[in-house]
Amino acid sequence: MLSISKAKEKNYQAIVDIGSVSVPEANEGSCAPEDLKEYIKNNYNETTIKKELRDENNIYHILKYEGKAVGFSKIILNAKHPNINAENVAKLDKIYLLKEFQGLKLGFELLNHNITFAKNHQQSGIWLFTWVGNLQAIKFYEKTGFKRIASHDFYITKTTSNLNHQMFLSFE
Repeated sequence: MLSISKAKEKNYQAIVDIGSVSVPEANEGSCAPEDLKEYIKNNYNETTIKKELRDENNIYHILKYEGKAVGFSKIILNAKHPNINAENVAKLDKIYLLKEFQGLKLGFELLNHNITFAKNHQQSGIWLFTWVGNLQAIKFYEKTGFKRIASHDFYITKTTSNLNHQMFLSFE
C-alpha cells in the first residue's frame, strides 16, 4: 500500500535517513566522495531538516510504501526563476526514493503528487534542477514532459560544483 502525506517537523528523521542514502546514490561520480560526504553532513541532519520543515515556504511530502518511509519531496510554490517567463511556477527542490524501491512506479506517484499539488495551488508549471550525469533522473523527468531549458552550477561545497540541467514542465 502506498501513501503520500505532508511532512511535519516530527518526520525529520525519515528525510535525514532517506536523503543520506539516496542523495549520494543519485550523485555518485558528480564530485569527489569527500565533497559529497560534506554536503550530506551539512544538509541532511536534524538541525537543518527541522529548520527547513519549520519554514512555511518548504513543503515536504513523505512517500510510504507498505508502511515504510521510502521517499520524500520538497516543493516551493511561486518560485519564480529568470529562465522561465511564466508566473506562479513551483520549484521541485528535492525528490528522492530509496534505490530498492525504484522500478515500482513509486517515483512517478510522488512526482505526480507534486504536479497535482502545484496545479491545485494555481501554479502554471513546475521546474527543477538535476545533475547532468544523472541520466536515470533526466529520462524520468523527460518521460513526464519536462524539457531542458538551461544549465546551472550547483554548489556541493563552497569550492565544488557540478553542472545541472534546469528542466521545466508547463501546465498550460
